[in-house]
Amino acid sequence: MKASISGSDGKISDVFMGSYGIGVSRLVAAIIETSNDEKGIIWPTSVAPFLVNIINLKNKDDNCKNKCLEIHNNLAKNDIESIIDDRDESAGKKFSDSDLIGFPATIIVGPRELENGNVEIRFRKEGSNQILPYSNVLKIIKNKLFEE
Repeated sequence: MKASISGSDGKISDVFMGSYGIGVSRLVAAIIETSNDEKGIIWPTSVAPFLVNIINLKNKDDNCKNKCLEIHNNLAKNDIESIIDDRDESAGKKFSDSDLIGFPATIIVGPRELENGNVEIRFRKEGSNQILPYSNVLKIIKNKLFEE
């Protein structure tokens, strides 16, 4: 486009334009740059793609599978976005991928804890783990993730 303007002195000059806004891609890069550690991203809850990663430690166990779906559905009813990791991978791989991706919270569902009515929760930002009754999951997730 050959645009030009005539100045107050009558001199013709080319038009220059600049855009100095911050785009979404720059914003994401800035968030990752300021919110990470040696394990990966630590997404702030306000911008996390998913707030909770639910890891199924035993995909072939129907109790684990059903509990993961139940947790996912309860979170969804409370407008908390979650994803279920039911890949056929080792527990260690699932844990390291969860840290790398940076989910604010990870709920770990395995047959040993389920026998006692418990699940394990990890909070990425704090690096804390706790085993607690399944019935407390929603309350703990809401308290921890939305207290920021």
